[in-house]
Parts: sequence; structure tokens; C-alpha cells
Amino acid sequence: MSSFLILYGTGEGQTAKIAERIAATIAERGHEASAIDVRDRPESFTLNEYDAAIVGASIHVGKHQDEVRDFVTENRDALSGMLSAFFQVSLSSANEEKHEEAAGYVESFITDTGWHPDRIGQFGGALRFSEYGFLKRLMMKQIAKDLLTEERKPGGDVEFTDWDAVDAFTADVAAFVEGRLGVAPDMTEDSTA
Repeated sequence: MSSFLILYGTGEGQTAKIAERIAATIAERGHEASAIDVRDRPESFTLNEYDAAIVGASIHVGKHQDEVRDFVTENRDALSGMLSAFFQVSLSSANEEKHEEAAGYVESFITDTGWHPDRIGQFGGALRFSEYGFLKRLMMKQIAKDLLTEERKPGGDVEFTDWDAVDAFTADVAAFVEGRLGVAPDMTEDSTA
């Protein structure tokens, strides 16, 4: 059994939702998994407690959360010395025509922080129209106009996350860590602690 940290920054909650899904999927494989918002780390927090780290951040106005970027920069050496992965959540990742833009955000993050994770995932985010004020709702409809099809009318919140892709990323990261650490998944029913 290995211990995984899933540390994330979230703006409107979709990155937190993805982090929780990753943690649950890793726990189903018999490992310990802790999903922690970068802003809510306990004072006694240390990366030394974990065998692997998965860091997640979302894109808002073309940038990742400062708290995530700062954490990675400050802990670059520790992260580089352990098995690690990074996932990004953005509307660009949900739009086929903007995948290059989404990849550019990842490249900028790696360049800015100097950290080179072993695995990278990019997932579509969500639009929380129910939480937006009038002006933000108009702005977000304009930004996401290519994504808002007839099936995804902006009458309510809209989720663009491909959960199968999240599960595939998680399985890949878990298998990579298991292979490197020489541990097998324990997928028995009572191993989901």
C-alpha cells in the first residue's frame, strides 16, 4: 500500500471534485489517498508523509492559482524527488480547437515552477452559472460559446469534465507508482479505507 497526496487549487469547485474522484479511485486500489486544498493544508503538513503527489490546478483568466504555483515552486526539490503528476482543469481542455492553448498553460506552469511531473492530465472544467452574477454570466457565455451546444444550454450549470479521462489518468498514475515502488494494487472489497 502506498500513500498519495492529491493537492489542488480550485476556483469554483470543479478541480476539488476531480481531486476527490482521483482520491476515491486510488483508495479503491487499496492505497491511502488524501485530497487537500492547497489553502487548507494543516500546519504540520509535509510532503515526506507521502509516496507520491498529484497536484491539480485550474485556469482562470489564463493563469493557474497563485497558491498552487507558489507551493510547487517552494517544494520543487521535494516534488522532484518523489513520484508525481500534475492535472489541469480548464475550458480550453474541453474544446478540441483549443487543446494547443491548454497545453501552453501546462508548459508555462512547468517553466515557471521548474517542476517536471512524471504524468500530466488535462480535463475540461465546468461553468457554474448558478453562482455567477449577471455580468460574469454574460462574460462566461461569450468565452464558452463554442462549447455551449444545444445539448448544453446555459440554463443551469454545465460540466465539461470527461470522467472516463479522469479515471484513465488516475489508473495510469497509480499503475506507474505501483510499478516504481514495487507494490501491487489491493482491490479487495474491504481495502477502501
